[in-house]
Amino acid sequence: MQTRRERLLAPPAWWIAVAAFAIAWGWVAFVVAGPPTAVAVAVAVAVVAGALLWSYGSTVLEAGPDGLRVGRAHLTHEHVGAVTALDAAGARTLLGPGADARAWLHVRPYIATAVQVEVRDPADPAPYWVVSTRDPSAIAQTLGRPAGPIRPEAGTQGTHQPSTDQASTDQPRTDPR
Repeated sequence: MQTRRERLLAPPAWWIAVAAFAIAWGWVAFVVAGPPTAVAVAVAVAVVAGALLWSYGSTVLEAGPDGLRVGRAHLTHEHVGAVTALDAAGARTLLGPGADARAWLHVRPYIATAVQVEVRDPADPAPYWVVSTRDPSAIAQTLGRPAGPIRPEAGTQGTHQPSTDQASTDQPRTDPR
């Protein structure tokens, strides 16, 4: 079995935003204190914001014979269940109305697709992991248990069931929208 490795880097637009943020703070410092301070502030803000963005976007996703590793989290191969490649709509549904509050998530807003990995460990409270990836079908194939792509209208996986107190009320529920 091969190993697939992917770094979940932030897109160039986010780096441009960091530069714009640093320039804006440099301009404020220029107006208040003058050029030397402005340059120092702009550089300091760029370094700090850049370091934070690098830290956020430097997570490594690795799938292979040892299982799935996302950053420091590790799901061993014997605990990997069915792996579902999610397109953008499927990921959005699984993270929204189809979500399970117990799920372990490692998602990035700049990556639309993801994989859902069923957890077969009875001691683990998370029923599944959802991990952002740019190539979900490759991750599913690498882990060796592809369940096929899922669309939001397919199946009832992760659907919300009302609690017994909500379902037992005699009054009709109104939608606040």
